Amino acid sequence: MARRIDINADLGEGYGTDEAMLGLVSSANIACGFHAGDAYTMRAVSRWAAERNVAVGAHPSFDDLGGFGRTFIQMSMHELESLVAYQIGSMAEAAADAEVPLVHVKAHGALYNAAARDLDHAMAIGRAIKAVDRNLIYLGLAGSRMGQAAEMLGLQFASEAFADRHYGDDGTLLLRTVNGSVISDPEVVAERVTRMVQDNEVISASGKRLAISFDSFCVHGDEPTAVVVARAVRRAIEDGGFEVAPLVDAVRDRPAALPADEARFTA
Repeated sequence: MARRIDINADLGEGYGTDEAMLGLVSSANIACGFHAGDAYTMRAVSRWAAERNVAVGAHPSFDDLGGFGRTFIQMSMHELESLVAYQIGSMAEAAADAEVPLVHVKAHGALYNAAARDLDHAMAIGRAIKAVDRNLIYLGLAGSRMGQAAEMLGLQFASEAFADRHYGDDGTLLLRTVNGSVISDPEVVAERVTRMVQDNEVISASGKRLAISFDSFCVHGDEPTAVVVARAVRRAIEDGGFEVAPLVDAVRDRPAALPADEARFTA
């Protein structure tokens, strides 16, 4: 049987592409109201996902509705843990209303970037996950502090690769403030996905080859090209002889030689 790979997208953020994206992805990270979305949207997107057999996850952020969660907010780790747990709990209720299980948690924006680099932030997110449901999958950047935090807390970690974002030489994502950090050309995206699934490597913005492991590909739902890019990612996966499937199945099919909690980036 072909290896299964997940495609996840950040949805419920008010961009009007949710239903189209749900026809292409296998996991939905649904905004929990602090950077986008609200109680009605969380329930609605959860119901649409359930109808399409798309797995549902929580997409918490800093309390930054005005800045779309892209502003780093200084706070204590106890405050952050409570903030994230509150959002996960809200999303769990929305998923229950749609009669679909909540599967994973993936941080958004500035919170994601902070947790990728800083263990304290990664641990705060992990403790929040554990407080709500220790069986939830912690989804984050491969080789990052998030994977380390998940291991320390006894949580299952799933790693993701980014088809539509450029990487720095250290394996972290280039900030959106960097010109060209977001890739909108579907053909370029497809070429990157093909390289990642076949060779387990990605080319950084400076041209360096980085080894990479992943269970899932992320496609950003907040871009004008989101649907065409998601279609290109799915096509490249399937043309490579792999199957698109929800995160739980992708984690189950993870190659033994590429554990998700191992740092896989090299210069």
